[in-house]
Amino acid sequence: MPESEPAMTPIEPVLPWALDKNYPRWTETLRDLSQVVVRPVTAQDAAEERSFIEALSPQSCRYRFLGQVRHPSEALITQLTDIDYQHDVAFAAVVKHDSREEFVGVARYNTDPTGMTCEFAVTVLDDWQHKGLGTVLVRHLIDVARARGIRYLYSVDSAENLAMADLARFLGFNRQSDTQDSSQVVHSLWL
Repeated sequence: MPESEPAMTPIEPVLPWALDKNYPRWTETLRDLSQVVVRPVTAQDAAEERSFIEALSPQSCRYRFLGQVRHPSEALITQLTDIDYQHDVAFAAVVKHDSREEFVGVARYNTDPTGMTCEFAVTVLDDWQHKGLGTVLVRHLIDVARARGIRYLYSVDSAENLAMADLARFLGFNRQSDTQDSSQVVHSLWL
């Protein structure tokens, strides 16, 4: 690992019975020296998740959901915030805004029934892109997935999403065309 990049602290698996607003929690310094706190998404974060999605540019929203979701339904917000931490993980990068936390990036994975493979997604607000935040979030997902014994991590992305292509290449993911949809690609990593 290059000297300019500090090694991330290895962590134990995120245990659902130990999960609260303070566990796990990392403070990260980004390329522009701004700081974010990375923490688990909880069911109490519905308003923050909704605000985050609604603040995404149309392009970022399309890249995240592979379609337009300007005003997410209650069902979608519940799906994105009521996390089964036994099988799945969702982290938010937050900054203080007035007296509340504001989401500026979110990364998550969902395991398959075997618990050996997971699909992940990462999204960063446009104003926070190109600062290394996506890299920080995905590295935390990779660390937790490895600690939990997951062997294979993948994402399905728009072929037009060059920022994701760059992030995936930087982190060592393979890229191939989606055999079911030529407008999409699959980024994958064996852990």
